[in-house]
Amino acid sequence: MSGVTCTRPHRDFVLADCGDSAVRLTSLSPDAEERWQAVHTVAAALDARGDDVAVTGIIPTYDSLLVEFDCAATTHDAIRALVERLIELPAQPATRGSRQFEIPVVYGGEFGPDLDDVAAHLALSPAEVIRLHSARPLTMRCFGSPGGAPMLDGPAFPQPVPRRTIPRPHVPAGAVAVAGRQAVISARPAPGGWPVIGRTPLTIVDPSTEPLSDFRPGDTFRFVPITAAEWPLYEGVRHG
Repeated sequence: MSGVTCTRPHRDFVLADCGDSAVRLTSLSPDAEERWQAVHTVAAALDARGDDVAVTGIIPTYDSLLVEFDCAATTHDAIRALVERLIELPAQPATRGSRQFEIPVVYGGEFGPDLDDVAAHLALSPAEVIRLHSARPLTMRCFGSPGGAPMLDGPAFPQPVPRRTIPRPHVPAGAVAVAGRQAVISARPAPGGWPVIGRTPLTIVDPSTEPLSDFRPGDTFRFVPITAAEWPLYEGVRHG
C-alpha cells in the first residue's frame, strides 16, 4: 500500500491506496471531533457529485474515509487528485440537517442479559445505568457491522465498559450494547462481544427496502425505556 501526505493549515491528512480499487483518506487532526467532521465533509462532497460512475462506494468512519472505485474506469491517481481537491473545501458541520430519533428499549432480563454485569463494573445500580444510557441524545458517527448498525457516542458512564470475555455466538437484531465509550444497536443477527444491556423492537435495517436504513451519520438517538409489556406496540416498526 502506497501513501502520500497532504497538508493544509490546522488539518493534516494521509491518502493511501488500498488494493486495486480503493483509496483511503485519514485525518490526523489531534481533535477527535475535527477528524470526524473532516472526513464526513469530504464524503458529503463526493456523494453530492452523484454523476461520477467511477466511484462505487463512499464509506466514512470516525477518522477515515474509504473511496471505492471501478478500476476499469479510472485510476488511483485520478481518485487521489479528486479527493485532494475536495480536502480544500471549507469544512462543513457534519451534523447539519441531523435528525433526532427516539428508540424504545426494554432493558435488562432476557432483553439485556449483561445489564447487571455492566452495572457492577461501573459500581452503579442497573437503574442508574439505564438512566445514564437514556439521559441524553447520542450522536451517530458511522455505520458499523453487521450490515448497517448505527455506531454511536457512548453515554456518560464514569468509566469505559470492557467487552465480554467470551463473545456470544448469536446477538439478535435490535440488541442495544455498549463497549469502551461507544454504543451500538445491532442491525442484524450476528455474533458479538459487546455487553448487551437492552433491546429495541424497532426494525433498524430492512434489506428489502431502499435505503436499507433511515439513519445517517450526524443523527442523534434518544433511548426511551419501555416495559416488556409494551414491546408489541413497536415490534417490527421501521423508524423514519
